[in-house]
Amino acid sequence: MDAGLKGLEAVLAIARRGSFRAAALDLGMSTTALSHAIARLEASLGVRLFNRTTRSVSLSDAGRDFVERIAPALAEIRVAMDSARSQRETPTGLLRINASVQGGREITPLVLAFLRRYPEMHIDLVTEGRLVDIVAEGFDMGVRPASLVPRDMIALSLGKPQRHAVVASPAWVAAHFIPLTPADLPLHDCIRVRLPNGALFRWQFEKDGEVVQVDAKGRLTLDEAVIARAAVLDGAGIGFFIEQDVAEDISAGRLIRLLEDWTPPRPGFSLYYPGRRNPSAGFAAFLAMARNGAARIGTG
Repeated sequence: MDAGLKGLEAVLAIARRGSFRAAALDLGMSTTALSHAIARLEASLGVRLFNRTTRSVSLSDAGRDFVERIAPALAEIRVAMDSARSQRETPTGLLRINASVQGGREITPLVLAFLRRYPEMHIDLVTEGRLVDIVAEGFDMGVRPASLVPRDMIALSLGKPQRHAVVASPAWVAAHFIPLTPADLPLHDCIRVRLPNGALFRWQFEKDGEVVQVDAKGRLTLDEAVIARAAVLDGAGIGFFIEQDVAEDISAGRLIRLLEDWTPPRPGFSLYYPGRRNPSAGFAAFLAMARNGAARIGTG
């Protein structure tokens, strides 16, 4: 991409991230180089695009109008460039993927296999709790539980079902009554989980067609699975996890699983993306590998 287009991409990155430093990291350049690029663009336009203070960066009125006008145009340019690249026999370029932490773990083996097969490809895998608009934030694909995939996206199941696991430490189990149904759970000992949107997660159970939702009421509220796991291992109470996050602890006896018959498998993660008329060769190759991998799991 030439210097002019890079300058426009830089404006969108800063507007999206609200920070020169974060935008520079996304673009793979130094903050100083990014500042100079924006200064040159502002000088050529004769207007200030960003209001800057020592603590914040925000779009000026002119900058806001500029971003609204160039974003659709740049999207079309990207499509045209992807179309041109698709004529290459060998996939090349960059794919940006946004995923939850668990989704990132799920897709990493595919990413590594893809990079081994296509040495000219690069992948930027970003994991975060919040559910982002992958188009607005410049990602090619996303990975989330099937239930969280936006309806306007094309979704490809990665094939592996997921389960939740309710666990407690051996010390906690030794000192308390073991719940046999969700109604038996001591809610004051159930660690609360805050979702990326700020809402508190409701524990969902299912058995023989009966669905039960439980509101944890423990004294500890967390928003990170790694910290929650450490708290449960320390005997702080009962935790509700994606099974793969605590499978090794269960196998080693560090955690004891509860209510296993109330946590059946659920649809797993999906790879999703917007409809593309002319996908790049790298994009198409990655989807082909994902489909083949999901098919093997489904028939295995």
